[in-house]
Order: sequence, then structure tokens, then C-alpha cells
Amino acid sequence: MSAPPVLRRLALLALLALAGPAAAEEPVRVFAAASLTNALNDIGAAWEKAGHPKPSLAYAASSALAKQIEAGAPADVFASADLTWMDYLDQRGRIAPGTRVSLLGNDLVLIAPKGRSVPVEMKRGFDFAGAFKGKLCTGEPGVVPVGIYAKQSLEALGWWASLKGRIVGTDDVRTALAFVERGECPLGIVYATDAKVSSKVDVLKAFPADTHKPIVYPFAVVKGARPEAQAFVRFVQTSAAAADIFDRYGFTRLKP
Repeated sequence: MSAPPVLRRLALLALLALAGPAAAEEPVRVFAAASLTNALNDIGAAWEKAGHPKPSLAYAASSALAKQIEAGAPADVFASADLTWMDYLDQRGRIAPGTRVSLLGNDLVLIAPKGRSVPVEMKRGFDFAGAFKGKLCTGEPGVVPVGIYAKQSLEALGWWASLKGRIVGTDDVRTALAFVERGECPLGIVYATDAKVSSKVDVLKAFPADTHKPIVYPFAVVKGARPEAQAFVRFVQTSAAAADIFDRYGFTRLKP
């Protein structure tokens, strides 16, 4: 004889209690280069709209974020503005094998406060140091990716030696942009995508691509990340929503 319905229900409830609640999806913790702020904020909203928890997004210079991850900061995804700092973590065993993807490209540009342009020729022999007064803002040369690219271009054009004492190295590219927006620096070197989101600066010139290493943004899952991290990177890499957002902000999408 079968058990009464009430006993069957009680038995089912007991089994469910023993099994425990299904693990809920947790927010993906993303550490990303400051220049990705606007694009990843929008992609995070698209990810949330697709039915996932709102991601936790932390922005700073790639160098600072890599050091934090190395020290054990809780991150699931790392998005760098150059290959150097992704390599740094990879060489220290902090990147999940097989998850790296070089996703985006960018351009390096010279900017000035709105309406305060100076004539510049992007060629060796031009007296760039004499073309303006005051400081030039960019990321910390040799440390912050935009500053690394900026130094490479200034050296390639023969301008570094005469200008290095006038460079203000900032913590990240958005800080350099802000200094130029406020007129604290009459010129700055940032990414084209940063200049694009500001109504307070003018782009004077783009640095020739052959004056610096290619600007590449690699994304990767951090070793020991939450299970959702790989799905988030795949969404960033392959979804139509992410592609449209990157295009709108002026990033170049690299072919796999």
C-alpha cells in the first residue's frame, strides 16, 4: 500500500532539505583598465539584462590591478590595456590556462583643452617641446600602459629627451584626461577612446601606429575564479551587444 499524500510530501521536503539549496549565480568580479570604464559599464548592464547578477566592476591602471591580483585581491576577470601586465600575471600562475584572448585595439592621440589647440607635426625634427608651454600629462611612463605607449612614441619621434622633465605621469589614463579637461596640462597623451567620451578636449593628432607597440587589450579569467567568469568573458567576446558597445566607443575589435 502506498504512503498517504501528506507523508509523500514530507518525504520530498526532507530530501530537498538534505540536498541543500541550488547554488545561485554570483556577481562576476571584473578588474579592468580605466580606459574600458564606459564600455564595460554598458556591457555590464547588457549582461544584467540577459539575466545575470550585476557584475562588480573595478577600474584602475592595468599595472595597479595586476599587482592587486598578484597580492590576492578577489577578482574573476582581468582586462588589461596592454600585453605586459597580462603576461606579468600569467608568468606568476595567476591566469587560468587557455582563457586569454586579445580582444581590442586602440589608438594613441595628443589632446588639448577644448579650443586651445597648438600646431603639431607628427614627424622627427619637429620642435614639439617648443610648440607649447607647461606640462604634458599622460600615464606614468614605464608603468601605466598609456604612459608606456606614450614614451615609445616620443622616443621614436625624437622628442623624449627634450620633454621628459615636463611630463606629468598620472595613476591612470582617465586621470591624465581629467587634468587636460581642467586645463592643468595644456597637452596630454591618451587613448582615442578616452578623448571620444570627453566634450572638454580636442584631438590634435593621432600618433603614427609605427611609433609604438600595437595597443592590445587582452581579457582573461583569473585562476580560482567563480564559475561565471568564463561565461562573462565569452559574452564580452562574442555577443552582438558587446560588439555594438565597443564599436560605439571607438575600440577596434581584433580578430581571434
